[in-house]
Amino acid sequence: MLKTDRSVDLNCDMGEGMDSDAAIFPYISSANISCGYHAGDADTIRRTVELALRHHVAIGAHPSYPDRANFGRVDLLDKGFSLEEIPGMIVDQLIILQAICDEFGVRLHHVKPHGALYNRAARDPEVSALICRAIREFDPSLQLYGLSGSVMKTAAEHHGLIFVNEVFADRTYRADGSLTPRTEPGALIEEAAQSMTQVLKMVEEGRVTVSGGGEIAITAETICLHGDGSHAAEYARMIHDGLSEKGILLKLYDLR
Repeated sequence: MLKTDRSVDLNCDMGEGMDSDAAIFPYISSANISCGYHAGDADTIRRTVELALRHHVAIGAHPSYPDRANFGRVDLLDKGFSLEEIPGMIVDQLIILQAICDEFGVRLHHVKPHGALYNRAARDPEVSALICRAIREFDPSLQLYGLSGSVMKTAAEHHGLIFVNEVFADRTYRADGSLTPRTEPGALIEEAAQSMTQVLKMVEEGRVTVSGGGEIAITAETICLHGDGSHAAEYARMIHDGLSEKGILLKLYDLR
């Protein structure tokens, strides 16, 4: 039996210089805004915050490694970047976004690491702990969006942060609960029907089909859609409408 008495968050990575941002905002409930380290700049952030306010979308920070050349999708810890640099890197990006939010009198809601930093934190307790420590010192009320079932949840709870289990509408999963690396075939979900089927299965059943067959348990508190995907606007509307048809509402947030 399908559940019809719940709500779920639909988030999207925004402010990364994509033309589809404005078309996506009407269909999501929270946005992860690039802070300039992998994409965007102050003007981009400002425009994105304005869009979030217009559509009553919660604002989150999307901090990354300082790597615009690779869109933040290369793990710099494997290339000379040190663990000691992570807290300062996170705080610097939070300061950038918070300053612009202050201009509009709007509250920063959450933090979601980007790309390679996110994937590293999902499997590396030390990296997760450093990220959580930085967030807590900056603002302990900020929630952490992280991969469902990953070590990020344990780190967040240890540091007294609210953790939000995140699942993905446009990525496939491996049997260990990690996302299929983008370098492997089939990592991205290119068919709308497949994406919608996966979303409903995760939200309604708490399960996801994994590469190679079989299913694993998953907790879906927020659904991620990548804003740089070629079908992002189409998927955003489809997921919004598909959830609504099942009686599943998108969460509402107090932005002020």
